[in-house]
Amino acid sequence: MLQFQHPEYFFALAAILPMVILYLLVKQWKKNTAKKIGDPALVKQLIRDYSPSRFLLKFVLVMVAFAFLALALANPRTSNGAANVSRSGIDVMIALDVSKSMLAQDIKPDRIGRARQLISKLIDRLSDDRIGIVVFAGKAYLQMPLTTDHAAAKMYLSSASPDVVPTQGTVIGDALKMCYAAFNTKEKKYRSVILISDGEDHDENALKIAKAMADEGVMINTVGVGSAEGSTIMDPITRELKKDQQGNLVITKLNEAELKNIAVTGNGIYELLSSADEVAANIDTQLKTMDKRSITENSTMVYQYFFQWLLAITMILLVVELFVSERKSVVKTKLMKTGKTEMASTALFLLLFLIPVISFSQTKDKLIKKGNDAYAEKKYDEAAENYLKATSKDPANEKAFYNLGNALYKKGKSEESVQAYDASILHSKTPDDKSAAWYNKGVVLQNDKKLAECIEAYKNALKLNPADEDARLNLQKALLQQQQEQQKEDEKKKKQQNQKKDNPKPKPSKMTKREAEEKLKALMQQEKNLQDKLRKVDVNSPNKPEKDW
Repeated sequence: MLQFQHPEYFFALAAILPMVILYLLVKQWKKNTAKKIGDPALVKQLIRDYSPSRFLLKFVLVMVAFAFLALALANPRTSNGAANVSRSGIDVMIALDVSKSMLAQDIKPDRIGRARQLISKLIDRLSDDRIGIVVFAGKAYLQMPLTTDHAAAKMYLSSASPDVVPTQGTVIGDALKMCYAAFNTKEKKYRSVILISDGEDHDENALKIAKAMADEGVMINTVGVGSAEGSTIMDPITRELKKDQQGNLVITKLNEAELKNIAVTGNGIYELLSSADEVAANIDTQLKTMDKRSITENSTMVYQYFFQWLLAITMILLVVELFVSERKSVVKTKLMKTGKTEMASTALFLLLFLIPVISFSQTKDKLIKKGNDAYAEKKYDEAAENYLKATSKDPANEKAFYNLGNALYKKGKSEESVQAYDASILHSKTPDDKSAAWYNKGVVLQNDKKLAECIEAYKNALKLNPADEDARLNLQKALLQQQQEQQKEDEKKKKQQNQKKDNPKPKPSKMTKREAEEKLKALMQQEKNLQDKLRKVDVNSPNKPEKDW
């Protein structure tokens, strides 16, 4: 049965009626203009070779080609039934260390940069597997759940940096727990974790957790990033070398011993990140030793498409239209004798036909230019007015809508600005234009504290233009801001709950004065004993500064 994949393109056929009306108006306008030129005999002599019937034929050919193009865009197709698609794979969670120690440059460009290169190559190799990403530092966060959308995995990977985790440190145990929680706990195999870190662990439970996961059938492979000699860390905020609480320069070193122990405990392998291609190949080989579950999907329909035939007809009609002359056939001798007259008639026809189109285009461009000039002079009201007029003359002008959004934003009209960017996105014809509009929309939403919407806008901008570093940076900032606000909200709720517990409604005291004095003495003695105990602990315990890298 014939069906259309994109029936929304049938709305384009509605443009035929306005074009027919425009043709009739132009034809009438040409007649009126010819009357205004002067002597009818002279006009008839000038355009004696012009053929109205051929002009109509050219118009009909263009209209029919336009109709076939709309049908081609709607993509007619017939279904040949469902196809069974079988694949076999496993679930792979990638745990990436994004602590500040990963900013060390003992391997170039830096540890986290090389780690991202490795993960990108792993994603390319694990084509049949589901992939998820966990990022961790002082806490672990599920960056992306298990999915077969590997393009989305690379997009999330590009935003992984120390900025996305507000709490610094390195807790490998929490990262392993988060990876395990992302798996289907009912399965006892087909699951693996790839832990990528410099091994500078501030958590003592990593080996215990790795052993428990191995008992549940999870293979843990580890990758060490860095060097045994270590390196200093450049703080990205202060642009100074990182120091501990005692003012000593921090040297972060690769802890291969712990990563090797985790890999052995998790029935996996340990790899030192030297060559990304070699390490990716070794891990891929290790994962292929695991049992894979077979999945058969019959939801994929097989279609036969016909758009290419319609496009071919469109092209043939347009080519024929090019070779159809609007002039009557004349013998060669007459052409030689009246060549100047022929050129004059052709020029007159082109002038009569193109003047309305050129006039319309010039008016539209003139309004945009006036708007741009006013915008440059910071006259945003005047700029917005000119852009608005341009959109009324050409409702599909993405440039006018884009500039209108900029002007409205400068006027402080955020909601109207977002609507203008949406119109620009709708009518934009190139990915770069759409990406720019999505980016500006994200900036407006971010300034209005609408984080969820602005994050979605930046993601759309990056999908269309992955090289847009501004969009990637703003996306990272928005994600960090969202996590921080969520953390503040959680801490606020926890504080309120603690206050309710710590401040119960006071009850009237029934103690006598003497009982109160004795109770106070007992409390003072208890406080004194506690302070003495703490002093003894301080004397016997070495100083251990808190790590935040």
